[in-house]
Amino acid sequence: MSIDWKTYDPSPFYDELIAAPGKPRSAARQLTDYLASLDDDEIQARKQAAELAIVEMGISFTVYSEGENIDRAWPFDIIPRVIPRKEWEQVEAGLVQRLTALNMFIDDIYNEQRIVHDKVVPAYVFANSKNFREQCKGFTPPLGVWAHICGSDLVRDGDGTIYVLEDNLRVPSGVSYMLENRQVTKRVFPELFENSSILPVDEYTTQLFDMLAAISPRPQDYPQIAVLTPGIFNSAYFEHSFLAQRMGAQLVEGADLVVEDDDCVYMRTIDGLERVDVIYRRIDDEFMDPEAFRPDSMLGVPGLMRAWRNGKVGIANAPGSGVADDKVIYTFVPAMIKYYLDQDPIIPNVPTWMCVDKQDREHVIANLEHLVVKPANESGGYGMLVGPHSTKKQRAEFAQLIRKDPRNYIAQPTLSLSVAPTLCEDGLEPRHLDLRPFVLQGVRTDVTAGGLTRVAMRKGSLVVNSSQGGGSKDTWIVDEEV
Repeated sequence: MSIDWKTYDPSPFYDELIAAPGKPRSAARQLTDYLASLDDDEIQARKQAAELAIVEMGISFTVYSEGENIDRAWPFDIIPRVIPRKEWEQVEAGLVQRLTALNMFIDDIYNEQRIVHDKVVPAYVFANSKNFREQCKGFTPPLGVWAHICGSDLVRDGDGTIYVLEDNLRVPSGVSYMLENRQVTKRVFPELFENSSILPVDEYTTQLFDMLAAISPRPQDYPQIAVLTPGIFNSAYFEHSFLAQRMGAQLVEGADLVVEDDDCVYMRTIDGLERVDVIYRRIDDEFMDPEAFRPDSMLGVPGLMRAWRNGKVGIANAPGSGVADDKVIYTFVPAMIKYYLDQDPIIPNVPTWMCVDKQDREHVIANLEHLVVKPANESGGYGMLVGPHSTKKQRAEFAQLIRKDPRNYIAQPTLSLSVAPTLCEDGLEPRHLDLRPFVLQGVRTDVTAGGLTRVAMRKGSLVVNSSQGGGSKDTWIVDEEV
């Protein structure tokens, strides 16, 4: 039995591959024709080949469950998501525009605060901002870039419009899974890559190395770069080791580094101390330097902030960049783009209510059953309320939380998230998804051709995070003109 696209019905949702039963979108036609030519045994064989490849390649993630850390094989769906190149070029331009404005905003906030004085962003927004770092005031990092790596989450609504759902500017993760998804898909469907014009993604680690090298305090072709990880129990440790290996960088923990009297950062090696030029840090600000932030942190490096502020080491993303990784600040990004760049946003925000505003707050509390409510600084799908899937008790609890700390909550309409055909136990079924492209900003700005497509593997679920039972797919940007 082969796939019959006439019996696959995504309605009432926008489907990334199928416009209507039996009618594939033009960029996906080559893929859908090919899948329809395979019988059920061949499809199951490809699915098993993918699962075997994931185990062989050691692609895993960690789930924190009941106090235990459990390593699991990466959940992966073999049917790719397809986006036409012409549409992607518009998205790419929007992501470059957005990160440029966000970096100008972060630099402004730690220096002149023009955007606050000109009453574009209200001062009260920063009064309780958890990620505003006093230690960063009066400083501008090399190239004026604070957030060198950004992973903005994109969603498509029922009418086909693409929105930015949120920006991840502290330690955005997932790019290794994007790269590994492509490798697995090439193993499973090699013939499709011979005959389709799918844009490559594998230059990402070279671009990442070049961007990191550009913020080195010493001008060298191959500066010493270290990836700073919290250690093997972190949920993204696979990614930390993957990226270090691909870049030829050192994978280090805080105890491996020391700041000497000359304010330079050194790595402990069997041959003695060796200077480190750039740190790609994968730990949060407050754990980076016990001298500057939490004195009880065992993960950081004493004196690291001092070394950075004195221009002796480059750090990506820069400490303090998380000030813009806040769902309240997110609501002001369109205004930032207008203020700093004098442009209209290319990609719109999802309409958002800020609970700190009295009128917005009352609207949100009165309409909880229709809205998605999110805390300002949580990630991974934690601490949120999906109104249509909630109970009366949960809504009452959230109303209390909002009234207690309104600054910490925003609300958005429940979008009709797009779907894509996904191989499930009972055959092909539509599942909701989002997309996290990765943007690198240094001397130039690079955007991945596509990104990490995350899929809600549970029927009807809108939560795509792997920590909450989600999976992923390969993302194809297809050039139809080639």
